[in-house]
Amino acid sequence: MELVVGASNATMRSLLGKLGGLLAQEYALVRGVRRDVQYINDELTSMQAFLRDLSTALDDHDNRMKDWMKQIRDMGYDIEDCIDDFAHRIPRDPSSDVKCLFIRTRFYELRMWWPRRDIASKIADLKVRAQQIGERRRRYGVHNPRNRKNGSGVSAGTYEVAEHQLTERQLIGTKEPVGMTADMEKLEDWLAKSDKSCYEERAVLSIVGFGGVGKTTIAMALYQKVRDKFDYRASVTVSQNYDEDAVLMMILKQVKPKESDHENQHKTGSSDVKQIKFEISHDKLVNELRDHLAEKRYLLLIDDIWSAKTWESIRKCLPHENKKGSRVIVTTRFQAVGATCSQGVIDFVHPVEFLNEDESKRLFKRSVSESKSIKYSEKELDQVTEEICKICRGLPLAIVTMAGLVASNPNTLSKKWEAVCKSLFPESVPSLTLDGVTRILEYCYNDLPAELRTCSLYLSIFPKGSKISRKRLIRRLIAEGFVSEKHGLSDEEVAETYFNQLIKRKIIRPVEHSSNGKVKSFQVHDMVLEYIVSKSSEENFITVVGGHWLIPMSTNKVRRLSVQSSGSEHGSSTKHMNLSQVRSLTMFRSLDQLHFHSFNNGILQVLDLEGCKGLKEKHLKDMCRMLVLKYLSLRGTDISKIPSKIEKLEYLETLDLRETDVGELPKSAGQLKRIINIFGGNKNPRRGLKLPQEINKETMKALRILSGIEIDEQSTGVEGLHQLTGLRKLAIYKLIILKDSKIFKELRSAIEYLGSCGLQTLALNDEGSDFINSLDTMSAPPRYLSALELSGNLDSLPKWINKLDNLHKLTLSVTVLRMDTFELLWKLPSLFSLTFSLSAAKQDEAIEDILEKNKSESGGEIFVPSGGFKSLKLLRFFAPLVPKLSFPKDAMPALERIEMRFEAFEGLFGVDTLKSLQEVHLRVNSAADEITNFIVEDLKTIKKPKIIVDHVITS
Repeated sequence: MELVVGASNATMRSLLGKLGGLLAQEYALVRGVRRDVQYINDELTSMQAFLRDLSTALDDHDNRMKDWMKQIRDMGYDIEDCIDDFAHRIPRDPSSDVKCLFIRTRFYELRMWWPRRDIASKIADLKVRAQQIGERRRRYGVHNPRNRKNGSGVSAGTYEVAEHQLTERQLIGTKEPVGMTADMEKLEDWLAKSDKSCYEERAVLSIVGFGGVGKTTIAMALYQKVRDKFDYRASVTVSQNYDEDAVLMMILKQVKPKESDHENQHKTGSSDVKQIKFEISHDKLVNELRDHLAEKRYLLLIDDIWSAKTWESIRKCLPHENKKGSRVIVTTRFQAVGATCSQGVIDFVHPVEFLNEDESKRLFKRSVSESKSIKYSEKELDQVTEEICKICRGLPLAIVTMAGLVASNPNTLSKKWEAVCKSLFPESVPSLTLDGVTRILEYCYNDLPAELRTCSLYLSIFPKGSKISRKRLIRRLIAEGFVSEKHGLSDEEVAETYFNQLIKRKIIRPVEHSSNGKVKSFQVHDMVLEYIVSKSSEENFITVVGGHWLIPMSTNKVRRLSVQSSGSEHGSSTKHMNLSQVRSLTMFRSLDQLHFHSFNNGILQVLDLEGCKGLKEKHLKDMCRMLVLKYLSLRGTDISKIPSKIEKLEYLETLDLRETDVGELPKSAGQLKRIINIFGGNKNPRRGLKLPQEINKETMKALRILSGIEIDEQSTGVEGLHQLTGLRKLAIYKLIILKDSKIFKELRSAIEYLGSCGLQTLALNDEGSDFINSLDTMSAPPRYLSALELSGNLDSLPKWINKLDNLHKLTLSVTVLRMDTFELLWKLPSLFSLTFSLSAAKQDEAIEDILEKNKSESGGEIFVPSGGFKSLKLLRFFAPLVPKLSFPKDAMPALERIEMRFEAFEGLFGVDTLKSLQEVHLRVNSAADEITNFIVEDLKTIKKPKIIVDHVITS
């Protein structure tokens, strides 16, 4: 079945809702237009039913069917544009204001005469067009779809959203590549050798193989295994169209971490380079990188190199001489490129072969079992495995993708999979070609329910190789209208279920988890993304400019535009496009070559400029004319002020101002009646976004997230927080108020009230006001909290904290790093992560005195209680001093990772007895004394868990 169905279905659902709203506005419709709108609504309802039938039909759509479906799609787009244009050109009903009603009504009718006539004319034309499409179907013999009645396939139906709502909270781990045990040992030994005889020049390992054969999986597994043997290490993805300075900057940030970066230092894996800001010239960047690496043993992973020229440009930026046994791992699809990278005497080229039959079966079963939904007996599973592995011919990508298909259809009879395999490959093939991989990807895609097909298509917005934020994707899907409330779940919860299904079906791969155990970011395999981008282009769903793909320039009206690279050639290519129907614009890197006046301000709904350079005041003024904008992200841009005319964006739902210099929202921002999410501030250094002066239930009643704000004695919006009863997250990055002042009492009262209304996340960074110590006086615990952060000079924990049964994530000030804290928390049933941290913005001598006092009160050593913390998987300490910590044998049975950043460290005992512990990551401040460094070196002798040490630079 063609992808057109998925996207068109989503378009129709959104459109029918808008038509229903339009029909309800009797005052706005010219006489006779109501009948036209009703006709269009009825016609589109029938068309949507037809599209739903197509989603369960046999995959035999002829060219007539495809063309007719595209006509439906294009008409739907034009109708939606007409309705959105209508919405902002026709103001609200004057009858809602009883003052001078007669005069107001007559004036309204006079002023609206021409807009209503214009829209009436457009609707009449659209009605004729709808009639013609219906007649054309009959005239050219476009027949009804035939339902799937035999065993030739698995029906791609719907699924119950509630079934997929919950997923297990977990940390990202590195899986051992199947079938590579012997090779991994050999390569690991070659990479990790540390005897003096191996200290020659830098050596390069080139991992070469067919797309989807597992090069990156092998390279990342090697990187994780041997990284603790090197002084410095970094991992980047390059791909075809790469930015050299961005790659070099990303390497430098990883090999030269700063102390203030500690909140991001636990991340490992490929790094996304698109958001790096450049503050130094290319030459200075190269010199700084060379100087830093010259005398150290380093490990670099450079993934997905496409040409020898790319390698040469990166190689020239590395130190010319380094006799410390440094290693570079590169991955490439091309044997010639691999040979060029590994030309040295001790360099090594490792070709990755396809898996044999036994290895294929093992990978398939492991991938299927991850879903935990298979209902087959062992014999049935063996039969399915046998059939699937026959057609995959040992290619890991094909095996894993088919495993996702099987896992997502647990009720399908095992015998039907034989028919599926035969329909894919009627004749036996000796090996799997690129065409064969595409055939498998297409079948798995066609099996998706319509909603998931739309979500999959949407992934083509993002560049190849990038790490994509889960929350960013979910909020954008909601803003685009592809997700709506269902079965009593909110639109965000429904979007979460869609996301979880994409993971289960192996369409996306998690690469990073947040400290609450949820997926933070993910990637799409290159070959999967290439397939999605081609289908998205065919559907005219998303138009990509400047990406890695060779896609013909769109001759259709562009609906969603993703500009994935800067450069004049890409900017000029948009000049020849029809941008009047663009509803979604995403820019990566630079705005230099794009002009907002090319777009129709009346229909643009999503504007995502995260990390872009070149944003100017004139752009902000243009944005305030985008009257139906729902999603606006300016994160990581250079802006410092938001225009007061932002109040015109009455449909705005998400405003993201993180990592900008915007310190205050204008007073008019309080008039954003539909705003749901406001993000601001910066974590490093700590900066907050001051509240708008007007906050009340009537103007901002939809607000769910208010994050990154600052409250001081001049803040006037605090009393309005009581009215935000729908608030689910409140994060105050900077709190500077006087103890027992009016604002002090109002804020505590507001938090107590919001806690009873459903507040789920509360973060407070108290800079000397003693506010966090007053929370213990609250009359009732905020029982809905799942995440809590209390930073500042915290004397003791609120006594109600042990009643928070839903608490998953807890971050506390290091001032309560004591035994009594662990004793108060040890029975929390759901606690996934526990962090003791010190705000980088405030680290004075008083804090160090408190730490010394706590250490002495605990007898110089903190013993973690045994038998508790049943769900805890992540334990972190970010402090100038970490006292001696001891773990009894049965403590923290689920703990998988310990992370520490410190200047002084007194020891870690019993970690080798923690049965689930896999990794201890230590980040040592460059000012650490000899005793601390000796203790760290002694810890490195432990064989299990793995001990990883980094040295960070003092800010």
